[in-house]
Amino acid sequence: MNKTEVILCREELEKHLTRELLPFWLTRMKDEANGGFITHFDENGNDTGEDEKSLIAQTRCIYTLASAHRAGYGDGLCAEYARHGVDFLLDKMWDADCGGFYWMLDRRGNVKIDKKIIYGHSFAIYSLSEYTLATGDRRGLEYAEKVFDLLQKHCSDTMYGGYWEMFERDWTLCGPGSAGGDRKTLDVHMHLMEAFTTLYECSGNKLHRRKLAEDIELLLRRIIHPEYKTGIPQFWRDWTVAPQIKFDIIWGWDRFSEDGQKGNATDNTCYGHNAELAWLLLHSFEITQTDPQPYWNIFRIIFDHTVNYGIDREYGGVFVEGPHSGGVYDREKEFWQQAEVMIGLLDGCLMFRDPQYWEAYLNVHRFVLDKMVNRKIGEWYPLMTRKGEPIWTHMGHSWKINYHTVRAAIQSIIRLDKLINTL
Repeated sequence: MNKTEVILCREELEKHLTRELLPFWLTRMKDEANGGFITHFDENGNDTGEDEKSLIAQTRCIYTLASAHRAGYGDGLCAEYARHGVDFLLDKMWDADCGGFYWMLDRRGNVKIDKKIIYGHSFAIYSLSEYTLATGDRRGLEYAEKVFDLLQKHCSDTMYGGYWEMFERDWTLCGPGSAGGDRKTLDVHMHLMEAFTTLYECSGNKLHRRKLAEDIELLLRRIIHPEYKTGIPQFWRDWTVAPQIKFDIIWGWDRFSEDGQKGNATDNTCYGHNAELAWLLLHSFEITQTDPQPYWNIFRIIFDHTVNYGIDREYGGVFVEGPHSGGVYDREKEFWQQAEVMIGLLDGCLMFRDPQYWEAYLNVHRFVLDKMVNRKIGEWYPLMTRKGEPIWTHMGHSWKINYHTVRAAIQSIIRLDKLINTL
């Protein structure tokens, strides 16, 4: 690695963060009239008027703002906006009768979907813990702990381990199939790892650490492929692999066939998820002061698989997914996968000093900054062709929000600083 090259990447990324990404959101997202955040924007950064505020988008915005403030950005404005978001989350989205957060409100704060979705609750724990760490406001930790306790009470599978994920308002488990009540997923258990990590960092509670350790054990023993260490998307209750299907309420509604089942439903893995799992796991070890050395072989396998099969050496960027043994099914480029692979590859550089990881990072860095960023307004396009032409052009909706893009910039800058200090 050339030190000058690393410094230039760091400077370019911080300029993008401070002059494009954060200004895009800080000038648009605050809903002064109703509270919370406006999250739906078109290619030109205009509010689309979509009348919804989802749990996932509101909590991810809180995390983004709190983490940016904690990292030293925003001159206090990020903390102010985060507090604004927490006020709405606790006043409007919390179910005072049954506990937990509603999945979807309209802009004014009226309930549209009252189900309790654990994917969203994982981000409630994550964002509220980060908010307390960033601002000292104890309401964040108070409600993060309430959600944690509800998950242990209503969602924990005491026979096979892990957590059920889809519930009615009263915490009755949803039905099977597309309702999601008969499946467990990599997505939820990976995000619970990041949530429990930040919760433990904030609380120091030994129970939070123990449940984090249990979740990590499941991820390593059940949820990643035993040979290739790649993530398996969906499971039945006993952790046997289930065909990947579309849920009624969850990410991926627009990436499936008409019958609701994924192509190659039992043999596909996502390159972005694999890299994200690796760096989140490493972060968990750092927070819990766990020696990562015994797991280095797992990290090596994950990073090598990502570089060997996920990186597009011809046009740049990260492919969507492929079979566990290697290869590509989907050659399009999704925004969030680029973001997570950037962070993961920099961890690979720091851990192994292998030049192939730096070359792969540079590949993705250049694809994002040269092609994926919408230079008219500063956010990233959500989905592009293999060559880098926009397919979807919205800058924000309930699923495509600032969490991945801003987090990738902040976390990559942190790692680039570490690399610079070692060169």
